[in-house]
Amino acid sequence: MLKVTNLECIRGEISLFKDVNFSVEPGELLQVNGPNGSGKTSLLRMLCGLTAPASGEIFWFNNNIRSLGENYYNSIIYLGHLNGIKDNLNALENLQILSGLVGNRIEENKAYSILQKMGLNGREMIPIKSLSQGQRRRVTLARLLVSNTVLWILDEPLVALDASAVLLIKDILERHLKKGGMIVMTTHQDINISAIKIKRLQLN
Repeated sequence: MLKVTNLECIRGEISLFKDVNFSVEPGELLQVNGPNGSGKTSLLRMLCGLTAPASGEIFWFNNNIRSLGENYYNSIIYLGHLNGIKDNLNALENLQILSGLVGNRIEENKAYSILQKMGLNGREMIPIKSLSQGQRRRVTLARLLVSNTVLWILDEPLVALDASAVLLIKDILERHLKKGGMIVMTTHQDINISAIKIKRLQLN
């Protein structure tokens, strides 16, 4: 279980949010809402251990994430609102390299299969810089299909996606939740996801 207590985020001299409390258990989805500048991305980065909160604690199965190190980081995957892929590499290379960096090496034929499932059939060897924004996003989200992590932390995963891709991602998210996975995500798009429980956190 992920548990957050009394979290506060300060940027400069401004407190973006304070006294944030929530928990996410297996099979649950937490959707983080709020206007631009409310601290949604900052909150997700805190959950990943990339940014330290001004105050408050983050626990993973009753242990502070700061004390867990790799044991925690190996349990999560974070996909930011930026794609984080290399323009000069093709989709296949990006997927294999990004997966390998987190210790999840995949063979070329499996990478092909995953990219095809993501609707990128015929575009596996095309440099990323030649793909549309929606296709680039599909390459990034393909990492979810090779992830063995329990907690998915996703910042605007649906950005730039067309209707068919949104349905595809919806199915991927639901499958993860049904297996006991946990998801924390931000999104400005409406998406009807089946989960044991859907929680919403509003940041102002």
